[in-house]
Amino acid sequence: MSKAFVRESDTEEDLPDEPEIQPAGKKNYMTPKGFRDLQDEFKHLMRVERPKVVEVVSWAAGNGDRSENGDYIYGKKRLREIDRRIRFLTKRMESAEVVDPTQQKTRDRVFFGATVTYANDRDEEKTVTIVGIDEADLSQGKISWISPVARALLKAEVGDVVEVRTPAGVESLEVVDIRYPEAAAT
Repeated sequence: MSKAFVRESDTEEDLPDEPEIQPAGKKNYMTPKGFRDLQDEFKHLMRVERPKVVEVVSWAAGNGDRSENGDYIYGKKRLREIDRRIRFLTKRMESAEVVDPTQQKTRDRVFFGATVTYANDRDEEKTVTIVGIDEADLSQGKISWISPVARALLKAEVGDVVEVRTPAGVESLEVVDIRYPEAAAT
């Protein structure tokens, strides 16, 4: 097939960067563990993933006709995905403000990094940890500090009842317990 009718992978436009998840004007708070996780992913992509893909692409490019070369086409696409993720991680790490919850002085109020147990209107208890946007994972009980529940809980004390707006309406949450991680012994 003539290359005049085939889009050459080298000239394909880069994929758009990942959408910005940080609200404008808000800081990118992160726990030390969350920051380390981003650094580890960045290092893995730069030192392991990217060099492997570059090696495959250069090998595939040496095999001749690139228009029908699956290794080359897939490799270039994967390389663009990796580069996009690297740019995203770089931006997130540059804007990060690391907050160590073990250093929290006021431990009787809910602040960033706190693990909070609360009871809802149906007397169901839930425990969540307030973390950075990049660390949020509801399956592990980690919620972003900008989520409605976290914003409602911030600065509350044990026994306080706060209201949070949900799609189902306004819900009352009573703070049952507040914990912070302990500083590691030196």
